[in-house]
Amino acid sequence: MAEKAFKLEIVTPKKIVYSAEVTSFSAPGVVGGFQVLKSHAPLLSSISVGEVKIQDAVGKEIRYATSGGFVEVHDNKVVMLAETAERSDEIDVARASSARDRAQKRIEEKKAEIDLERVRIALFRALNRLKVANKL
Repeated sequence: MAEKAFKLEIVTPKKIVYSAEVTSFSAPGVVGGFQVLKSHAPLLSSISVGEVKIQDAVGKEIRYATSGGFVEVHDNKVVMLAETAERSDEIDVARASSARDRAQKRIEEKKAEIDLERVRIALFRALNRLKVANKL
């Protein structure tokens, strides 16, 4: 598999979340999901809230919940600059469930002082985290 591998880095404002050789990288592009394999053409793309899937150099699938950012592909290296990236097995399901419930309650209340667009985004992020954690 090493002959099909390329370098991937996932970076958030807080830390480098992932840095290793991989054979496949899939991300939720703003205009549609995309996959990167070795020797992919140069690319710069915005990503949205969704699931990132990685196949590492030994064939193991790793999944992350992300809340948006950018991906650059160049010379068999992929760099994802993400607002957030949480590995599926590290997602705090109780916290994500609370965030979902809180957002749903705020939407139902329909108070004038509530920024509904912001609440909808929070709900979408919480639902994504639960989906990636396989709890939805």
